[in-house]
Amino acid sequence: MSSNSVAETVASLMPRAKAELTELVAFKSVADFDQYPRSESEGAANWVADALRAEGFQDVALLDTPDGTQSVYGFLPGPEGAKTVLLYAHYDVQPPLDEAAWVSPPFELTERDGRWYGRGSADCKGGVVMHLLALRALKANGGVPVHVKVIVEGSEEQGTGGLQAYAEEHPELLTADTIVIGDAGNFRAGLPTVTSTLRGMTLVRVQVDTLEGNLHSGQFGGAAPDALAALIRVLDSLRAEDGSTTVDGLADDARWDGLQYEEEAFREDAKVLGGVELIGSGTVADRVWARPAVTVLGIDCPPVVGATPSVQAGARALVSLRVPPGMDAAEATKLLEAHVVAHTPWGARVSTEQIGEGQPFRADTSSPAYASMAEAMSVAYEGQEMQYAGMGGSIPLCNTLASLYPRTEILLIGLSEPEAQIHAANEGVSPDELERLSIAEALFLRNYAAS
Repeated sequence: MSSNSVAETVASLMPRAKAELTELVAFKSVADFDQYPRSESEGAANWVADALRAEGFQDVALLDTPDGTQSVYGFLPGPEGAKTVLLYAHYDVQPPLDEAAWVSPPFELTERDGRWYGRGSADCKGGVVMHLLALRALKANGGVPVHVKVIVEGSEEQGTGGLQAYAEEHPELLTADTIVIGDAGNFRAGLPTVTSTLRGMTLVRVQVDTLEGNLHSGQFGGAAPDALAALIRVLDSLRAEDGSTTVDGLADDARWDGLQYEEEAFREDAKVLGGVELIGSGTVADRVWARPAVTVLGIDCPPVVGATPSVQAGARALVSLRVPPGMDAAEATKLLEAHVVAHTPWGARVSTEQIGEGQPFRADTSSPAYASMAEAMSVAYEGQEMQYAGMGGSIPLCNTLASLYPRTEILLIGLSEPEAQIHAANEGVSPDELERLSIAEALFLRNYAAS
């Protein structure tokens, strides 16, 4: 099997890949059933299961995970005595948020300016199609040389831990020599990259109460303690003057020694408005890959439209804390909750509730699987050397798998390069990236089988 024949096969399959991704993107598979019907997620799960069966997978199953969602599993046997590789992706997606900001409908895959736009096209329904393309290319060129397990999660974006809990209850199911997580992305489109670290995260809901009920701000304002003002003080205490995260007792001085993220490139990727400063200190890579970062995800308070002249009796916020490698997410949660309590003013009543947590991850980049992937990516990307980067986001399943299978090698690749705008309006995937990464994955499986 030559690398050219694999590349030619993948190229010939791209129209089919676009058609399949169109079908998969059409499912509004947001795993928040208060917002979107459960049937949409079930439809996407069944689509994945049918696709695996069509490729000859055995033991295909819809796994009912403890969070009320379904993950899809299948096993494709390889030659006797071959290594086993687990391929991961997820079919659930973020909600489209402001649909008016989308140039084309979020759940209709639309080609525009050389990209395919649609919610989940890159994160991570495109990852499902990437795995299928790689396996089809191998089947057309001598066969798949390893045993392959596929697991496609149904609630990764919600962070509810369903697949992690299922894996812990059924540890034999996902055993493998190597795991390829198809939910990361190249540092730049066209620059082959593996993600070697992930920040973990914790989600904490903060409730502040000061009064039995709202009061007229003219009659009581100035002496009555305002719960919303108290909450704002608490949230402001989580950042220093330069915007650095400041949680009492939480280290924030780690350094990133690998691939650097130039400030101007970051400003462009993040679409920072002219004249607005970046926050924090250290290099951009330090800030987004090696240090904790707090974000206020939402606040429950009266909207501006329809607001009344009232002192607020209660207010609530959802706070996210990204936790870098080397830091324990559970300990970071305790520090965050203690900080909130310590910085709540005026004796206001405050309570915290953790609603999600995932540990950070650091890969062993000296392993044989990384050498196999480096060789494969160099071929797929025409001689470019594979780079190592961090990712500020979280994939909690990585640490679960690393804990369950400490000898298993874990690699992170994927389609979520900066232009993909994952989690934002107008998410889109580069078909060139899909093609090259599918070639790289196929060649990796061949290389790894022979290593």
